Amino acid sequence: MSQGDDIATGRPRRVTAQMVADAAGVSRSAVSRAFTPGAYLDDGKRRRIRDVAARIGYQPNALAAGLKGGRSHLVAIFVGDMRSPQDTEFVSLLVRELNDRGKWPILIDGGGDRALEAFDDVMRYPLDALIVRGGSMPAAIAAQSAKFGVPVISSGRVMDGPGIDSVCCRNGDGARTGADVLIARGRRRFGFLNGPADYSSSQERRAGLLSALDAGGLPLVAERACDFTVDGGHAAALDLLGRGDRIDALVCANDASAIGALAAAADLGIDVPGALSIVGFDDIGMAGWRMFNLSTVRNPNVASVAEILRLLERRLEDPARPAETICIAPQFVPRGTH
Repeated sequence: MSQGDDIATGRPRRVTAQMVADAAGVSRSAVSRAFTPGAYLDDGKRRRIRDVAARIGYQPNALAAGLKGGRSHLVAIFVGDMRSPQDTEFVSLLVRELNDRGKWPILIDGGGDRALEAFDDVMRYPLDALIVRGGSMPAAIAAQSAKFGVPVISSGRVMDGPGIDSVCCRNGDGARTGADVLIARGRRRFGFLNGPADYSSSQERRAGLLSALDAGGLPLVAERACDFTVDGGHAAALDLLGRGDRIDALVCANDASAIGALAAAADLGIDVPGALSIVGFDDIGMAGWRMFNLSTVRNPNVASVAEILRLLERRLEDPARPAETICIAPQFVPRGTH
């Protein structure tokens, strides 16, 4: 049986610093110093310890080392219901930027009761912080985490509470801007593909659209809800466009549903943008593909992630600082569907 096997079970187990010390004929503290930058240790002894460590498969426990300095570098991210490419693009960027800063994300998928159940498990870890992503997440998660003294950043939704920082897109402003562009082009009969009713972004984007229509003295002619997916947008748009409401503008609460709406318009032989303007929201990568060329409102992921990381560092440096909310301005991206 090898030195790295558990005697009782025969299963491989982690090689410890004490095993390295025994094999190298040095003290446990010498092993620790050999892997601590700047710690004093004879160069020859350091090389011998590291050679032995490499031979028997030892790596320092980064979590334990971090905790000695007061930080675990673990950041839990409740990603919510990742229904659309916007969700995956945002989370991918956030994880990459956290990794670049030496942070190690723990991702928890799903919303609602599933997220609440996972919360109890993940809070057993010594988290540096918790990021709550998406309007589908229960606010109770952020409030409970703050009670445990774990810094919280809410992404995509403003959450009130001591120690809870928030970063969100100005969803209402973005939807209003998109509608204003279409009104300026002479569109008068508006339809809307909304998202799930329990998403804060759905509510805010709908309110922004209605604000623009009210200012222009125009009604919302038709509306359907979908699930923020391409298939959901396709089904909802087929129903809306096939009812004879004769709309000339369709504002969609996200790009995935807008791409589905483009497919529905093609199925029904409706010319876009000649007879119908379609505008999305988010500016996902697919929106710029030539086959879609979707006019949309950009939800600035890069700026949002940068603000999340800035707030995270500030909160870790000063846990008692007042809560801060950052609202990111969206931008209209004109392409070929409006």
